[in-house]
Order: sequence, then structure tokens, then C-alpha cells
Amino acid sequence: MWVFVFYDLPTETKKDRRNIALFRKNLQRDGFAMLQYSIYIRHCNSRENAEVHIKRVKHSLPPKGEVIIFTLTDKQFGMMEFFRGIKEAAKPDTPQQLELF
Repeated sequence: MWVFVFYDLPTETKKDRRNIALFRKNLQRDGFAMLQYSIYIRHCNSRENAEVHIKRVKHSLPPKGEVIIFTLTDKQFGMMEFFRGIKEAAKPDTPQQLELF
């Protein structure tokens, strides 16, 4: 079973940014890994184990913003598809073809 934590937290004040850093640090301490920016995941061996980690996340929620927690089974997680764009090749400073006059 996989536990996902999505968050959208305000960054307007120094205190808001400190709350985000603390929330992210708590997620990492609890074994969550960053899948994408503001999306963290953790594998759990059972539903009971997932509930323990969900309670820990709920305990460390920041006062402002939105946090979404949901679970997926291993089978559902295995059906996810990940795509990455192709990086553009660096354009060389020299021309590709030599011209003779």
C-alpha cells in the first residue's frame, strides 16, 4: 500500500515558509520520499501501518494551506504511467556544416 501526501501551502511570510520546511522535514523523517515537488509518497506493508503514518501526517499539519492524503494499493501504483519530456540538445556555438567560399 502506498500513502500519497499532496500539499499546497502558502509562502507569503517567513513564518509560512518555516511551516512548509517543518512539514516537509516531518514527512522525510517519517520515511516519505519526494515524488514531485509538493508530492510525497511512502510504502506501507499493511492498511494498519498506513493508518499510523497518516495519523503522523495529520499531527504535523501546518495551520494554513491544503493537504491531501490518499492511499493506493501496490497494483494501482503499478498501473501508473510516468512520462518525462525529452531534453533539448544543447546548441553548439559552431556551425554544423563547414562552408568554403
